[in-house]
Amino acid sequence: MVVIRTSRELALMKEACRISANALKLAGTAVQPGVSTLEIDNLVRKYIEKEGATPSFLGYGGFPGSACISVNNVVIHGIPSKKCILKEGDIVSVDVGAFIDGFHGDNAYTFPCGKISPEAQALLDATKESLYEGIKAALAGNRIGDIGSAVQKYVEDRSYSVVRDFVGHGVGAKLHEDPAVPNYGTPGRGVRLVPGMTIAIEPMVTAGDYHVKVLDDEWTTVTVDGSLAAHFEHSVAITADGPKILTIPD
Repeated sequence: MVVIRTSRELALMKEACRISANALKLAGTAVQPGVSTLEIDNLVRKYIEKEGATPSFLGYGGFPGSACISVNNVVIHGIPSKKCILKEGDIVSVDVGAFIDGFHGDNAYTFPCGKISPEAQALLDATKESLYEGIKAALAGNRIGDIGSAVQKYVEDRSYSVVRDFVGHGVGAKLHEDPAVPNYGTPGRGVRLVPGMTIAIEPMVTAGDYHVKVLDDEWTTVTVDGSLAAHFEHSVAITADGPKILTIPD
């Protein structure tokens, strides 16, 4: 069931989104050669808890980290580890959520570690821009398929692939709510967007084929062909005046 937020609920959710966005921005400053993904996770957890919030992902379905940190061909759900040491040229997706006053914020960004290849930078640029193409389509009166179609067209026009097995979602009192928000679709199809809906739009894009597999830890999701992957995400409110990005850092 799709939940429509009141103005009071949206105001409360904005705080969760602010904390999530600040935690993500902090994580980005720590993406440097020689840093472990566990060190970044610890920074994220300390900041979120200092703000009086709870990391949305910590313990969610048994997930052991406060952030999903996914390197190179890992698409999503990378488990933070002291053994995973970042090196020059890596691309590092960090996905962060925070829960406070009954609401979640959820956002992700793929950061370059030092100097990256032109090919990797092009993938990051295309994925980030596809997120904003999707957000532009998140207009009251449009449908979920309009968002997915906008993302898919932008990505595939540049010869990249959108992941099919994982999608965006409603977000609010629960981390994952209805409706599902795929990064592919047909314009004019799917759930109609109405003011008060809050959704997480999150393109997951690969440089090669779109097929992915989940490793034996039951979390880490990688490209089957070993190609690089990028992931960008914002929590967005549907309003009568157009889409409003909620996950904006201070």
